[in-house]
Amino acid sequence: MDRDRNPLRRLYRWTESLAERPSGTWSLFGLSFAESSFFPVPPDVLLITLGIGRPRRSFWFAAVCTAGSVAGGLAGYAIGVFLFESVGRALLEFYGAMEGFEHVRELYRRHDAWIVFTAGFTPIPYKVFTIAAGACSINVPVFVIASLLGRAGRFFLVAAALWFFGPPIKPFLEKYFNLLSILFVLALLGGFVLLKFVL
Repeated sequence: MDRDRNPLRRLYRWTESLAERPSGTWSLFGLSFAESSFFPVPPDVLLITLGIGRPRRSFWFAAVCTAGSVAGGLAGYAIGVFLFESVGRALLEFYGAMEGFEHVRELYRRHDAWIVFTAGFTPIPYKVFTIAAGACSINVPVFVIASLLGRAGRFFLVAAALWFFGPPIKPFLEKYFNLLSILFVLALLGGFVLLKFVL
């Protein structure tokens, strides 16, 4: 099938095209906000495209991306608190997460901050967990701090790669970012497990 006929592929290309506009930075904030509550395309696409064009501003773009994403996460949280039955449930069903909602609820009960951080950093759809966090009444300061750490860790890692390597890093990031982010979280969790046994 022609990749350009794929709706998701066209959405990806449209997201990339936002970097060519004068309002590219604002678009990055808006996309980051939307992706945290309902939009399917991750903001990394636009972050990478903007950073490729201006590598020395990569960390600024990462900061904008983080701010928009955390703000959008709070919007997703609000959907979970106030609009779960009318909006939140439909979004979770759209992403195929409604069947596992009770499992997510149990995960939040046991590991609230870690779940938010992991969802914020990895390819797991962050919006699913922001809505679920609101529906499960996760402590708001904990939610914000964990979101900030997870999202900043993800976006500043991309920015660092762009700053140091420039345009040649784009194909590598697009191909391997999801795998790298999962490996990072596994290594981080493994470090905490090892620390627990050492102590």
